[in-house]
Amino acid sequence: MMLRNTASVFALAASMMAASSALAQDAASATPSSEAQVGTDVATTTSAAAEERSPQAETGDIIVTAQKREQSLQDVPIVVSVINQQQLEAAGVRDVKDLQTITPGLNVTSSTSPAQTSIRIRGVGTIGDNPGLESSVGTIVDGVYRARSGVAFGDLGELERVEVLKGPQSTLFGKNMSAGVINVVTASPSFNPSAEFVGSYGNYNAWTVSGAATGALIGDTVAGRIFALKRERDGFWKVRTGAGPRTSDRADNENNWTVRAQLLIRPTDAINVRLIGDWSERDEDCCVNAPSIAGPTAAFIDALAPDAGTVRNGDPFDRVTYANRPTDFRIRDRGVSGQVDWDLSDNLSLTSITAYRFYRSNSGVDVDYSSADLWYRGSEGNSNRFKVFSQEARLAYNSDRLNSILGVFYADERLVSRQNTFFGSDYERYFGLLLSGGTNGNAVSALTGLPVGTNFVANTGQRDFHRHRASSFAVFTDNTFTLAEGLDLTLGIRYTDEVKRATSRYTNTSPGNACAAAIARRLPTAALSAICSPTADVAFNDVTITQRRPENRWAGSAKLQYRISPQVMAYGSYANGFKSGGFNLDRARLAPGVLNPDTSFATEKVESYELGTKTTLLDRRLFANIAGFYQTYKDFQLNTYTGVSFVVTSIPKVTSKGVDLDLLFNTGIQGLTLNAGATYADTTFGDFPPPLPNLTRLSGNRLPYAAKWNVTGGFTSKQPITDDLNLRASASLKWSSRYNTGSNLDPLKVQEPFAILNTRIGIEPENEAWSLEVWAQNLTNSQFYQVIVDQPLQTGTYGAFLGQPRLYGVTGRVRF
Repeated sequence: MMLRNTASVFALAASMMAASSALAQDAASATPSSEAQVGTDVATTTSAAAEERSPQAETGDIIVTAQKREQSLQDVPIVVSVINQQQLEAAGVRDVKDLQTITPGLNVTSSTSPAQTSIRIRGVGTIGDNPGLESSVGTIVDGVYRARSGVAFGDLGELERVEVLKGPQSTLFGKNMSAGVINVVTASPSFNPSAEFVGSYGNYNAWTVSGAATGALIGDTVAGRIFALKRERDGFWKVRTGAGPRTSDRADNENNWTVRAQLLIRPTDAINVRLIGDWSERDEDCCVNAPSIAGPTAAFIDALAPDAGTVRNGDPFDRVTYANRPTDFRIRDRGVSGQVDWDLSDNLSLTSITAYRFYRSNSGVDVDYSSADLWYRGSEGNSNRFKVFSQEARLAYNSDRLNSILGVFYADERLVSRQNTFFGSDYERYFGLLLSGGTNGNAVSALTGLPVGTNFVANTGQRDFHRHRASSFAVFTDNTFTLAEGLDLTLGIRYTDEVKRATSRYTNTSPGNACAAAIARRLPTAALSAICSPTADVAFNDVTITQRRPENRWAGSAKLQYRISPQVMAYGSYANGFKSGGFNLDRARLAPGVLNPDTSFATEKVESYELGTKTTLLDRRLFANIAGFYQTYKDFQLNTYTGVSFVVTSIPKVTSKGVDLDLLFNTGIQGLTLNAGATYADTTFGDFPPPLPNLTRLSGNRLPYAAKWNVTGGFTSKQPITDDLNLRASASLKWSSRYNTGSNLDPLKVQEPFAILNTRIGIEPENEAWSLEVWAQNLTNSQFYQVIVDQPLQTGTYGAFLGQPRLYGVTGRVRF
């Protein structure tokens, strides 16, 4: 079936390419496109020369590639938040997570490890620690799709700009873009030689050194660029380790390094080739949480641990916690890509992007987050490894009345996931105390009839292996027709054919005797569930399951835009898209002792309507863009933690409606630019019966992390102090309204409104040869939760993963 469909779309692609070539020949006399090709040395942000001409300087064109061709932001009928290099440096953006402080409507959180990062736009995104679950918000770096949100979470290095595209973008960018796209454009090689060295030092003994250089290597044919960074920082958390074996008493440290090398090759004026290789490593002690509420089981934890076991009546923002097992975390991320841009004629160009990426994460977890030895995951056998090959080719035709893109895309993603969860030495006694109400630590043996100490043998438990492969092929086209002067219609369509395969091998390193005995004795439900958790379930003794899921989908978009005047463009759009269905790579069962062989979940589908205007005012000093949106999701993929395992559930309907506003204002005061943005999003579940017992609160309520209001604002300023010395200052503020951090909308998991303020001030000479800056992130030390969770195995106890505290320091730069 896939081969037949592939042949069909190749035939369609070939016929459309032939038609495009004919159009190119017929239109040979048409006016050439003025848009610069990718890889050339063009200004893509505010013109510094224009700023210096007069106090009434223009803001200048902001160039984006939101429609896979370079356009002015004010000509694109999409909501796009663009952050240029100056704003990124001023806000201290290092990775995707930092973007949320300067992008309204963007929320990024992580919990048990940085590899488990969730990105949401307008309140919609993917939650959970499950490698089989893809993101609703896609991340693209230099034209290459990153397979998961966690894979995209790392130092981005030198950046030219970041574009955050809101709403479904499936037509041009493909599957898994049902909520939006983060399009990262890094600095490319230049033939003009330059170099920069940066050093920073801050609190928590944080230090960073980086160096970058670019310039011509072979005349005007080959240019190179290299960037390298090393970053270290002590941990935020003080950890009480009980009897161990953990030895580290700090957590949430940093130990990262990144290298990116590039070549830009121009064999002719018509061909640009950009080759990129990058390598990054992270070795950290991450992540821990602290109880925000200690429940009745906390007394049993205290009874088992030598040092109180868990926080009691404390403030989680004291950042003191308990963990007796290591929480070590490692990432190895590397890749190569090659982009070829070829001007076939004045009107026709070809772009090809070929990439291969490798990613592996290992994480150790103290699953119970206490110094009692209950439950843990060892980092050596708890890993996810991705190998992804992708190829995209696009043919673009540009004339006065038609701008057209025809493309094909292929990706082969291979994932190997190894998962372990082991019992600690206190596991059996802890459940004895639970089942007996705290009176008998040997109650499990009394129920199963097995000798004490043999029900849950220490350092045994779950050891699973998943092999997952996704092969996808797509053909797409996007065409903008000029119907009349100022009136453009854009029509796009994409066909995707994908096959996913998963082989899961479940093993128990102990045979699950306690669970088997509990089932045989027909224990009451509460006792059976406690003794027969998925980790201990005899149903998973040496079982292999193989699954296959083929899928083919159409996605499309239609946009009508009208330039009312040179200053005002209005547009309306419709788009639909999807996020692939897949397999839950966790233990799934129908009941204790009964394995569920089908772990698949349905495709997430979306339809979106948008009306907006893009306005350029005050002699091009003010950009004011506003849009209203209405998005409906069907079979929304919700990943929720039951206390012992993750379950992916399809929610029948989710609706997101609201307004996006973006402002950029060159004040007319020399060197002072203001920016502001706001997103109002009412993102709610539809009405439906609860799919699981722990999801009774969802129907008709707002999604987790779906704040109704996200507001950002900031400024950048460059003012003279002397004839040869300038003062630079900047600030960015983000305010978020109230939202719930729990996938089950537990009212005890609410984050109240909060604000984050980042600031920077420094001096530099007129020639910008050096600079010295002092900076602070979260200057007011705002206290906020990333995630509040039900603490595993501990009824009534809630754990909090916290946002970062106040960070401050000094940075020096030297440029050549």
